[in-house]
Amino acid sequence: MNIDIKHIAKLSRLRIEDDKIEKFEKDMQSIVNMVEQLPDIDDTLTLDVNNAMKLREDVEVTDKYTREQLLKNAPQVQAGCLVVPKIVD
Repeated sequence: MNIDIKHIAKLSRLRIEDDKIEKFEKDMQSIVNMVEQLPDIDDTLTLDVNNAMKLREDVEVTDKYTREQLLKNAPQVQAGCLVVPKIVD
């Protein structure tokens, strides 16, 4: 399988220097090879009746902050909402 690091970098908006592309291709190929060698998992679910899972108790959170207290820490707020940079054109 051929892995096109330049295309992956473009899709993920990463800048990779040309001298490092070959290294990333080798690294990515070794990751894919390792994953391909993982054993298949049996689809049947086996439960141990004598060793049941212990779930934690739900605990009500009582020390909540108000919205105004949280928004005071934000760098920019507009109409009660956080303002974030636009990342999609």
